[in-house]
Amino acid sequence: MAKNVVVVGTQWGDEGKGKIVDWLTDHARGVVRFQGGHNAGHTLVIGQTEYKLNLVPSGIVREGVACFIGNGVVLDAHHLLSEIRTLEEGGIKVRDRLHISPGCPLILGYHVALDRAREAAKSAGDKIGTTGKGIGPTYEDKIARRALRVYDLLDRERFADKLKANLEYHNFVLTQHFGAEPVDFQAMFDQAMADADELLPMVADVSAELYAINKSGGSLLFEGAQGTLLDIDHGTYPFVTSSNCVAGQAAAGSGVGPGRLHYVLGITKAYCTRVGGGPFPTELDIETAGTPGEQMSTKGREFGTVTGRKRRCGWLDLAALKRSIIINGVTGLCITKLDVLDGLEELKLCTGYMLGDKRVDLLPMGAEDVADCDPIYETMAGWRGTTFGAQSWEALPQEARAYLHRIEEICEIPIDVISTGPERDETILRRHPFGA
Repeated sequence: MAKNVVVVGTQWGDEGKGKIVDWLTDHARGVVRFQGGHNAGHTLVIGQTEYKLNLVPSGIVREGVACFIGNGVVLDAHHLLSEIRTLEEGGIKVRDRLHISPGCPLILGYHVALDRAREAAKSAGDKIGTTGKGIGPTYEDKIARRALRVYDLLDRERFADKLKANLEYHNFVLTQHFGAEPVDFQAMFDQAMADADELLPMVADVSAELYAINKSGGSLLFEGAQGTLLDIDHGTYPFVTSSNCVAGQAAAGSGVGPGRLHYVLGITKAYCTRVGGGPFPTELDIETAGTPGEQMSTKGREFGTVTGRKRRCGWLDLAALKRSIIINGVTGLCITKLDVLDGLEELKLCTGYMLGDKRVDLLPMGAEDVADCDPIYETMAGWRGTTFGAQSWEALPQEARAYLHRIEEICEIPIDVISTGPERDETILRRHPFGA
């Protein structure tokens, strides 16, 4: 019987979703990306080889698994083709397994120019920390109903007419508001048409193909990008991404009915990290040697896959996690990077906040209130042994098991999977998402 699983990040992204998606794909016939763009970064380690993916679903390194890019993804065709060539150079067949929705809005040069001009114009405290890849402006065009979509590449004249109209509008904003250089029509049109020749053979009716897989008994895995706390509606607005990162978007962003989403796996780092601006209640000092924050940063190799920027680090925030569990309808959690906490004498769990003179047990909405939250901590003993590479619950130190049990108690949700390293077999399975 077909069963569909949605994998989402429950924090500010970078939770280790890529490894878990890859690990789960042996139970799926297809893997689906349903939101975001090439601002996502998934790192997979298979044997001695490391793969860094932005747009291609993580299931691509599993032979025989079909991969889908749904309509909810904003697509930089040039970047995607570059990513495909890199994978092909590593011996992975992509083009006959990758299926792209014709409904994907296209990221074009003026989107990138606008993204960078806007961020550069902001004062230091107001900067979002955008990747500058044109994601936000492309979603804006989609909502404004002027986006060029993948299916527009099928008609050169229609594409040229729409491109000219968009350039007239966006170049006015670039030159008159930001004082930036205009974007050239011909160069952009020629590049888009060259990319179209390679891209269009991979275009397919994704919604219909996913329905057909389910109807024939095949299961699907939906791969989220970014994290719930960066969701455009539910995150720490305005310090958020431009798309919905929550489990419900898997339906809208791929054309699958919500009744076909059977299990939601929430990926949760054993501590918290955040890239870019925005409030972070449990943030720690990551620069001072020998501190817990410095250990998280160094041992966890906390650098952004896409940007290379150092990630901010802090204690695990269960008040924020509980908010994510509610929003996503999480069925079970997967805890990643537990080994990064190995050797710390004591650990802290944020169980709520003081917001003024009031205690709150869930992350508030909006960046302003979150910035005013003072975390309330519960302290637990750390462990001397190692958790790295453990493959069974019994192999974990007693204190590590107590830490995980406490997360389950406070969040009232089971921890079904624990990732103890980057390799596929460095995983503890307590309940399988496809069997639950």
